[in-house]
Formats: sequence, structure tokens, C-alpha cells
Amino acid sequence: MAQNVFFNNFANSQEQRLIEDLTIESIGIYGIEAYYLPKTYYDYDELYGESDLGAFADYYNVPMYINSVEGFGGEGDFLSKFGVEQRDTMTMSVARYTFENEVGNETKANIARPREGDLIYFPLNKKLYSVNFVEHEPVFYQMGALQFYELRLDMFEYSGERFNTGLHEIDKLEIRRSTDINLQSQLVMETGDPALPIHIESGQRILLNGYTEVDVDDVTDSEDTYIETQADNFIDFSDADPFSEGGNF
Repeated sequence: MAQNVFFNNFANSQEQRLIEDLTIESIGIYGIEAYYLPKTYYDYDELYGESDLGAFADYYNVPMYINSVEGFGGEGDFLSKFGVEQRDTMTMSVARYTFENEVGNETKANIARPREGDLIYFPLNKKLYSVNFVEHEPVFYQMGALQFYELRLDMFEYSGERFNTGLHEIDKLEIRRSTDINLQSQLVMETGDPALPIHIESGQRILLNGYTEVDVDDVTDSEDTYIETQADNFIDFSDADPFSEGGNF
């Protein structure tokens, strides 16, 4: 039996646009304004076809709905062998039409949808979250169309990424956690402070206030000889076999 021609629930464009408009309006009312940071890569390895170094140079205001209304998921805060760790997770939804207009049409990279690896800045707790997975069918074809994406987010762990978005709340993450001496030299040139320290998340310094950069090419042969002579005083090569009782092979 053929489908009833008077009730076409999967090709009615007017009904599809109505549900899309209601979705956008609902997220605008009950959601929050988050910041979407698309990730770009530099130092691309042609051999392996990958890049371990990422950069974030832009951000976009995008209304999103918080699905995790009861709180953060994941393991939360716990004490591991590396210290106190935060492994919060959350789920957020963004309307397809909103994302395409706020991000897709504004970026040069032609981002058609949210991508795994991009970041979301959550303004309520001022934390960054990494997009771990994008579900493009959270509601299975209402009236024959898809209205929004569902983003599964993990708390972002900094690992040397570059931040130059122009928003201080985000860019300060690199300043506080980066151990790149080139970055610190650049900050000294910009601020004029030769003793700019580097801090970890707890606020402790991991670099002394003052340091001196030495060019390896400027080290002379005499200095190399002096270093080797001093090293010989710490290592004793007189024993033929230090693991035997009599010193014999």
C-alpha cells in the first residue's frame, strides 16, 4: 500500500522550518552564550600526515543549550599519582542553522559542522572543554530533517597549544602554563619585564625570576675542555669491574 499523499511527514519543508525555528528560539531562551574555538594546526608532518601542535586564533559567540542539567559528568575531581586532576565532562547542543551562520560562514576554513578537537569556552566556570564527539543525529529526523548537533565535551588539558584569540580570559591559559622559552622571551619583549615568571595552575613558579640565554655556538673549545675536566671529578673510571668483589674480570 502506498503512503497517504495527504500526510507527508518527511518532506514538508514548512513544518521542518517551524521545528528549526522553535529549536533556535528554545536554545536562545534557555541556553547560554558559549565561545567556539576552531583548531588549526602548524608544523604539519608530511611523513606521518599529522601535527601534534595546535593553535587557536579565533573565537565565535554561539548560543548553546546545556544538556547536563544535573551537573558535570565524568570522574570529577580526584587525587591521582600525578596530583589533583579534574576530569569533568558535559553535553551541549547547538542548532545547525545557528552554527552554520555564526561559525561556518565566518571562518576561512569553511567549517561545515562542529569538529572533534575544537574547544568550547564555558563562561560559567571559565573553563575550556574539548569536543570529544559530535552526534549529528541526537533526534532522529524530526519531520524528515535534523535540527541540531549534540556535543560531548571533556575538560581541556593544555599541552603546548598556541592561543591568540584576542580574548584575555582564553589567551592567558598559554601564558600561565606554557614552558616554551621562546614564548617567555616574546613576553619579555612585549612587557619589558626581564623577570617574567611562568606559573602552573596552582600558582607556583616553574621558572626562576632571572635566567640567561646562552647560544651554544658561542661556547669555545676551552670551555668544553673545562666542563669535561670538571665532569671527570664526579665519575671514577679506575675500577675495571665495579660489580665484582676483587675488581677483577
